[in-house]
Amino acid sequence: MNRSYDIAIAGSGFAGSLLTMIAKRLGYSVVLLERGKHPRTVIGESSTPLANLLLEELSRRYDLPAIAPLAKWGSWQSQYPAIGCGLKRGFTFYRHRFGEQNDPSASFDTQLLVAASPHNEISDTHWYRADFDEFLVKHAQELGVEYFDRTQVEHIEHDATGVEIVGSYNGERFCVRAKFLIDATGPRGLLHRTLQLQEENLPNYPKTQALWSHFEGVTSPDNSTLGATPPYPPESAAVHHVFDGGWIWVLRFNNGITSAGVAATDAKAADLRLAEGKAAWNRLLAAMPALENQFKNAKATQPFRHLPQLSFLSAQIVGDRWALLPSAAGFVDPLLSTGFPLTLLGIERIARILEAGLDSPRLEPDLHHYAQQTRDELLATAQLIAALYANMNNFALFRSLCLLYFASASYSETARRLGKPSLATSFLLHDRAGFGSDMETILARAMHSPRGADAAQLQQDILKAIEPIDVAGLNKPNPCNWYPVDADDLLQAHAKVHATTEEIESLLQQCGFYATQQAP
Repeated sequence: MNRSYDIAIAGSGFAGSLLTMIAKRLGYSVVLLERGKHPRTVIGESSTPLANLLLEELSRRYDLPAIAPLAKWGSWQSQYPAIGCGLKRGFTFYRHRFGEQNDPSASFDTQLLVAASPHNEISDTHWYRADFDEFLVKHAQELGVEYFDRTQVEHIEHDATGVEIVGSYNGERFCVRAKFLIDATGPRGLLHRTLQLQEENLPNYPKTQALWSHFEGVTSPDNSTLGATPPYPPESAAVHHVFDGGWIWVLRFNNGITSAGVAATDAKAADLRLAEGKAAWNRLLAAMPALENQFKNAKATQPFRHLPQLSFLSAQIVGDRWALLPSAAGFVDPLLSTGFPLTLLGIERIARILEAGLDSPRLEPDLHHYAQQTRDELLATAQLIAALYANMNNFALFRSLCLLYFASASYSETARRLGKPSLATSFLLHDRAGFGSDMETILARAMHSPRGADAAQLQQDILKAIEPIDVAGLNKPNPCNWYPVDADDLLQAHAKVHATTEEIESLLQQCGFYATQQAP
């Protein structure tokens, strides 16, 4: 096999497949190369409002109508009921102390619930990646993308005119030539290995590990003990069980599968002996009785996977006629589901570069700008996650730090829905005047794990910092630590997004906010 294309994309996860479709719609000849085969299961399954909005915008801009239904729970279920999916109404956090019998869901002090949607129809989703990725690959092929799986790339040559990829396919030699190569193979992926790119440490970020699997037979807890109705069913969410030095995720799909795993600092991972896999998982559950009860009759449907080094940052993100998508340029932690929006923002930016053409005089400066944006957003994300890890033993401060994420994410989503992306040009609004510098200072202080009056003052400073961008009522007194989605909060904050109340009402109507709402 000896072929030439305009664009070669390595890695057929959701990002690689989506970008091949966009490139094809732009008129490029495209090849998609994959080392493995589908269906397969990979880490990274929980979407967010901003990620789903980006998916919706990309499907509309590049005429991909088959992708648009995947941006909401309701349309997904009506159009693609056979593709595994989980209902995600929000983010649920519970604080655990090892050995305690108390159920953290039974106390307001040991939980945080942040709603992401007012009802199921427009809710976010968990992507069952074995189904989701395979669907996208097949659809890319239907659009005319050439796809080769089980390829082994041996070396890559690149210069100012293009890239040559040499390896084997089905036991035979192949040589693919492309004017541009995009790496969507994930952390320490194809270009990192073949070009021997250097890896950088994330500044002030703890070294972390992960252990995870998929399960059948995981039960739901009894959430009736509080005597109040939460803003959404707490298990219909990305559920986070937080303990000193780490946390467990639990994501439920509608096919009977539950994704669950643990991420922890190296020190905590060593205590838990995560490298032992199933035995370590069972020991961890035994230390958290409330959670252990949910997994009492559960069975892993695949081998446990231990990731000895979770975080990653490439020292180089673009080069002569090649670029790494954000998912290949770096990874921080799944704690706040930041991977999907970061990657989709990268896809959006690369797509705009491709729109201008591979012969554009702006190609090189635009790629370097893309690389700087990608790097800055990964670093800003790492700074926030590092502060959260530093304060997992102080749940009140941990909760307050989470508000930095929810405030910036809800503001960004609102600005984009209003057609005003210039108000939110970066993930976490890290480059926004005032808020960006305030957040950086707050997170630096949080790294010292303050206590007492210092922690209380930091919590007040967080509320002050988010006030100019708070469109979700995060600043209101909240003794329950529950944050529902309320249209009045957005209407009252209309001036913060340079909008009239009429524009906000129109936004709410267009996005389906006022549809018939199911009971939580």
